Amino acid sequence: MGKKRKTYNIDFKKKVVNLHLKDGMGYNTIAREMNIDKNQVRRWVNHFKAEGIKGLEEKRGRARGVGQGRSRTRPENPDEKIKRLEAENEMLKKLLRK
Repeated sequence: MGKKRKTYNIDFKKKVVNLHLKDGMGYNTIAREMNIDKNQVRRWVNHFKAEGIKGLEEKRGRARGVGQGRSRTRPENPDEKIKRLEAENEMLKKLLRK
């Protein structure tokens, strides 16, 4: 059997993401301080930027329901992409103001 991967709760992940987004700490520094892999830090930051707090929820072991996730066969409509990115930017601006 493979080694059991450690799971982190959402509060811990949010704290890690905030160290980068709010405090401007680099991935290596955060990884050292929090005793986790720098690639994990980068992944959480990217998930958070893409999906907000929902992106930090545990995804392993979850089956995707029908219609969830973006279809890999059809590229995202440019207008939808712009709307999604604008909404994402607004959310990030609000988070950074706190």
